[in-house]
Amino acid sequence: MTVSTASLESGPAAAGLSQRAKWAALIAICLAELLVVLDNTLVNVALPSMAVQLQADMSGLQWIVDAFTLAFSGLLLAMGHLGDRYGRRLFMIIGLSGVAVMSAAGALSSGLGQVIAARAGMGVFAAVVFPATLALLTNIFTGARERAAAIALWTAMAGIAIAIGPTVGGWLLEYYSWHSVFWINVPVALVAIIAVLVTVPESRAPHVDRLDRIGILLSLAGVTALVWSIIEAPKHGWLATESLAGYLLSAALLAAFVAWELRVPAPVLNMRLFRNRRFALPSLAITVSYFAAFGFLFLITQYFQGVKELSPLEFGIHSLPFAVAVGFGAPIATLLAQRLGTTAMVVSGLLTLAVAMYIAGRTTVETPYLGPVVVSMILMGLGFAIVQGPATESIMGAVPLAEAGAGSAVNDTTREVGGALGVAVLGSVMTSVYANHIGNRIAGIPGQIMNPQQKELASNTPISVLEIVKAPVNPMFAPAKADLIHAMKVAAMQGSETASYIAVGTLVGCAVIVALALPWRPERGRSVLLGWRESDSGTAESDH
Repeated sequence: MTVSTASLESGPAAAGLSQRAKWAALIAICLAELLVVLDNTLVNVALPSMAVQLQADMSGLQWIVDAFTLAFSGLLLAMGHLGDRYGRRLFMIIGLSGVAVMSAAGALSSGLGQVIAARAGMGVFAAVVFPATLALLTNIFTGARERAAAIALWTAMAGIAIAIGPTVGGWLLEYYSWHSVFWINVPVALVAIIAVLVTVPESRAPHVDRLDRIGILLSLAGVTALVWSIIEAPKHGWLATESLAGYLLSAALLAAFVAWELRVPAPVLNMRLFRNRRFALPSLAITVSYFAAFGFLFLITQYFQGVKELSPLEFGIHSLPFAVAVGFGAPIATLLAQRLGTTAMVVSGLLTLAVAMYIAGRTTVETPYLGPVVVSMILMGLGFAIVQGPATESIMGAVPLAEAGAGSAVNDTTREVGGALGVAVLGSVMTSVYANHIGNRIAGIPGQIMNPQQKELASNTPISVLEIVKAPVNPMFAPAKADLIHAMKVAAMQGSETASYIAVGTLVGCAVIVALALPWRPERGRSVLLGWRESDSGTAESDH
């Protein structure tokens, strides 16, 4: 079923497509999305193995993860705009090819620097792919109801990929080396490229204006500086000179970007979109929900591996309730939003996430898995799905088709920034509380139980319990070792409790803002939502 693209390049990609062809294209788009999102979670499970073979310290391991995030989030806006300009399917194919090549480079790497460089390259090409997925979807499914259903599947795929990453990674590490988490991307990327070529029509903006090079550079520099500052803040301290300088630099660059975009005739991002509450407030909700979800996944990783002492595969299997809840909740939530309205669903989702985080914060070392832990994971998955689908549909419904790539990039950037903040803030809080409770005790432990390197690791992360448990010790010191391990687990849960309550406050605050500021009546379709944009008037926005 090859799609002719000659007549589709200047209009909606849905022109001339049957329903069967549309859904075939959606499957190909979701496969490309799965590759990008899954790749960003697989590597986390392999970090312990990589640390041993690459002789990497904690900073090196962090950069294996952060190199991807920094390149990905920094380039999303620019790549979304360029995809609108030169062709979204073309950019998707380029991005998928690049991910395959850089994944092979990562698999063949023999040193830490090579792995970090490969991860950064994967982030660059992932940024080429991701805005195109949602932009193509929006152009193919132009009807409000079918677009909602398509976005529901897109949202579910993203959530499921985040959740099943530990399971897939754990299975690979059970039978193969850490190189396998890179190799698996190559065949998936090749299948995705073929599927996109066969089923997805080309789509680009109908009118091409002068390229906003200054806007692209300012957006790249501003977002990169912001994410860099967030990533580095836990190392230096949130109020350290380096961190404050990073905040000021990113704020100055982003302010310059906004000022430039408001005055340039053809901006890379139409800032006037943020006058529309159905665009701005769902973007805020997505940021906060990703803040909570990624922070939760970080905390639950510490819990399963550091407190429950599970293997990577066991950890992945135990995290499956989150994936099932996301897959179940996303389609239902997006379709219910057509009847109940975006506001009702987003507020409900944020409050569900708050309840999930509260339950997670009440979890102790002795709490059984089949109980509050599973309940919190299911509620987290449902709340995440309830927010993501309707909020994304609202954002893309408020964006003109010609600017779908830029709108998708804003949607994706809010996710990445929210996720980075969640891991950085909640992870830093959890680590700080843990270190305060256990630091002095570890310092006084005799060398017969822990050597200096183990002490340093144990002071920074509760996952070090896995190494300490394996380390041989004289039987006469076994009781003291057992007491230390229990104290480390208790300290980890105390840190998790504090971090969870911060997330609860953030979620409830966002829910109140959305409830008060976002209209409660259901949307009436794309043409109505875009009325304010087409006339560029301020009066229409107040109605929507």
